[in-house]
Amino acid sequence: MSQIDGTETHPAVMENSTDEYRIQSFDPDTQMLLKTALKDPSSVDLEKVSNIIMDQSLKDHVFSKEAGRICYTIVQAEAKQSDGNVFRRNLLNRLQREFKDREDMRARSIHEWVCYVTFICNVFDYLKVNNMPMVALVHPVYDCMLRLAQPDALKNEEEVDCLVLQLHRIGEQLEKANSQRMDELFFLLRDGFLLQEGLTSMARLLLLEILEFRAGGWMLSSTANKYYYSEISE
Repeated sequence: MSQIDGTETHPAVMENSTDEYRIQSFDPDTQMLLKTALKDPSSVDLEKVSNIIMDQSLKDHVFSKEAGRICYTIVQAEAKQSDGNVFRRNLLNRLQREFKDREDMRARSIHEWVCYVTFICNVFDYLKVNNMPMVALVHPVYDCMLRLAQPDALKNEEEVDCLVLQLHRIGEQLEKANSQRMDELFFLLRDGFLLQEGLTSMARLLLLEILEFRAGGWMLSSTANKYYYSEISE
């Protein structure tokens, strides 16, 4: 992953209290470090900050879903303060190191692997360059999605759930970045839905829903929405 400049504003980021960033689970010293990084990034060790965020994301699924927000805010604060990109560079380097070891990670812990995928997708969603996804993240995110679409992963409901959630969140952006790889991914998902044995009924329902979601232009009709979500809630 290369160094990326020119990160853009994300509309979902709010100028609210640090409670927005879900840092209450950290010890007091770490909370103070993160609060300082959000407001005065040049005064702290940004490599340490990026590692803290990454480490927490790998074990805390709730945090991994929102960690892109805190990353975005630190990137913005650093760019405004010193026109720097130390935090972003360290974050990308750490994401790359974990990405290289993803098969070992998955073998060690499905939970950790799902948290990693959630985090890298969250960073992809939040950090933009000229209002476009970071080029350095497009192929790694696709590689994660394609791994989740393999037969062994489709038999694991936690992985199917992760795949479908991330495609709901960033599928349309990913397709715009590289439609050929999205086609490749959906060939796997369609074949998995139609041909693979051993899927749970929930995994099959989730796969059918995401196939229909993309076919509808990354949206569901209100009728389909009611059908899938009444089935899932039951």
